[in-house]
Amino acid sequence: MIIAVEGIDGAGKRTLVDALLQRLPSGITASTLAFPRYDDSAAAQLAQAALHGQMGDMTDSPYAMAAMFALDRHGALDTLTHAAEAQDELLILDRYAASNAAYTWARSGDETAVRWVAELEFERLGLPRPDLQVLVDTSPEVASARAVHRAEEDPQRARDRYERDAGLQVATFDAYRRLAERSWAGPWVVSADAAVIMRSITDLR
Repeated sequence: MIIAVEGIDGAGKRTLVDALLQRLPSGITASTLAFPRYDDSAAAQLAQAALHGQMGDMTDSPYAMAAMFALDRHGALDTLTHAAEAQDELLILDRYAASNAAYTWARSGDETAVRWVAELEFERLGLPRPDLQVLVDTSPEVASARAVHRAEEDPQRARDRYERDAGLQVATFDAYRRLAERSWAGPWVVSADAAVIMRSITDLR
């Protein structure tokens, strides 16, 4: 089963992933994977370089950036496909395709970008749809303060172009909420409570 944890930068996705791992019921094993895979994926590394101003005007195109992030996920296709078929194993993702849908919609201002992302990731690239998507709906103001603090504490986590753009974070937060309301690409739960989310996962099984 694939559980995708989603939210804007600084929302607390990694914290929630860790909390879910601590609440696994007996008989269930779990692993985690975070996207983008900056350490392992050439596509993710190019996207990261673009977000830090090292790839010319590449970041000016929401669709070019979305394609790079989708290709990063395609590089983990075997892992994702195995997880989608395993009922007694969980793969908990820190970001997945909905991240592309939300950010591309927010950046382009074009709602049809959501359909374009779905066609790219699930149809053209053959990525499995998640069994459950979790929106950590931390407000943009709180999330931004966390991202700033994180960057101050760790120079390796300097904020990129998306993280520095407060307006983009607000627009992406709104896009995420609307994706969840529409059940985009499958079921959603909007919560940062690990116990609530684990009950939803149990119900799916």
